[in-house]
Amino acid sequence: MKVILFGASGMVGQGALRECLLDPDVTAVLSIGRKPLGHAHEKLREIVREDLFDYAPIADELRGYDACFFCLGVSAAGLSEAAYRRVTYDLTLSAASALAPLNPGMTFIYVSGEGTDSTEQSRAMWERVKGQTENALLRLPFKAAYMFRPAYIQPMSGIKSKTGWYSAMYAVVSPLYPLLRRLIPAYVTTTEELARAMLVAAKHGAPTKIMNTSAIHQLARLPRRDRASHGRA
Repeated sequence: MKVILFGASGMVGQGALRECLLDPDVTAVLSIGRKPLGHAHEKLREIVREDLFDYAPIADELRGYDACFFCLGVSAAGLSEAAYRRVTYDLTLSAASALAPLNPGMTFIYVSGEGTDSTEQSRAMWERVKGQTENALLRLPFKAAYMFRPAYIQPMSGIKSKTGWYSAMYAVVSPLYPLLRRLIPAYVTTTEELARAMLVAAKHGAPTKIMNTSAIHQLARLPRRDRASHGRA
């Protein structure tokens, strides 16, 4: 399987990249971003572009991929709806709309978030915009598309958030992770579980188009021998 990865420098993207490089079924990973990752691996190739809204100049390099993991995202804090929509809806759809006709057999996986509003009617701006983004992705002609909605994500294997206030939050919350996992397991996952579930969905499908934390856990812990028989939604 060949994977295109957006957001490989972020916390979720780092987890996805790590699991892709460890997975023997993944033969190639193409990372697309604005800055080099500074990470060398025989499976990994990078395209560094300042403009992530226009893919026409590199269209030929985007053909022949089986999956796309879209892990780019920003906090809505301090942003107007127009600004947040541009870096959430517009940027995501620019990439997805370019990939769909080039790779009709592709599975597209979008990392959204708990609380996303599929009705697009929420009073919370970010919930509406995320819902609009998910709905638009589900209308594109991919072989399959899945919207992953994790809540709290615990970074593992030395992965760290590059956002200052997120890093500060994790420094405080991480010691409590085992307790949170016992008390509210439906709202707590890890970078490893999230990435493994994404890989299972890309290879073998998932039970539903919208994947909350509980569904992510179920997919991530499927024994390898059972994954091939897991049907697509």
